[in-house]
Amino acid sequence: MRTFFRRLLQSLILIVVALVSAVLAMRMAIHGREVAVPDLIGKSPVEARRLAEASGSPFEVEREYYSATVGEGRVLSQLPPAGTKIRRGWQIRVAVSMGPQRVAVPNVLGESQRAAELNIRRRGLDLGAVADLELTNGTADQIIAQDPAPSGGSISVPKISLLVSQPAEQAAFVMPNFVGQTLGNATATLNQAGMKVAAVSEVPQTSDMASPAPAARPAEPSPASVIVSQNPSAGGKVIAGAAVNFQVR
Repeated sequence: MRTFFRRLLQSLILIVVALVSAVLAMRMAIHGREVAVPDLIGKSPVEARRLAEASGSPFEVEREYYSATVGEGRVLSQLPPAGTKIRRGWQIRVAVSMGPQRVAVPNVLGESQRAAELNIRRRGLDLGAVADLELTNGTADQIIAQDPAPSGGSISVPKISLLVSQPAEQAAFVMPNFVGQTLGNATATLNQAGMKVAAVSEVPQTSDMASPAPAARPAEPSPASVIVSQNPSAGGKVIAGAAVNFQVR
């Protein structure tokens, strides 16, 4: 019985060794047919083809693209990438550079941002950075500078950045409560804050039905008149230059 188990164990070991040998032989056969993809970037198509075919791989120029970094007539990209392990006979495809794309720079100065964007994109260009600049007397949404400048030349990078004017934000205040103060004091306070009094009206006097004499005509508002209501109301947000209306008595 012991002899039987020993022979069985030896048979199992021989089977395992045979299987491992077969796997190793298969892997060696597969990897023996693999090659590393050569680096073709920057090479001319003729040189790239020679390197590809030397590694046992067919070569094809698939497309052409504009490039500001790779010279015209040089390989711009490749698939599979350099260093990749592939089976011998797999095709290597490349794209070749057409050199930088040179286009005329449009003049968009004075245009609105929307119009400038349409003008730029209509010429096949891209919009670069867009920045706003607040100007005291500036026109809202107007192009005041561009990069590159509209010099009549051409550019290799198809992107234009814009500087757009925006009106300066006016100072804002919280409307104080002038009710109960004199008109003269309120006017002085508003003038100091850059605001002004627009209209002042007297509160109508109620007539006494028991009085036989007609009510006297109210006097014109004076600095000593007392404010009884205001518009805008107290606590509201107002900007410099805003006008305030008062009712006084």
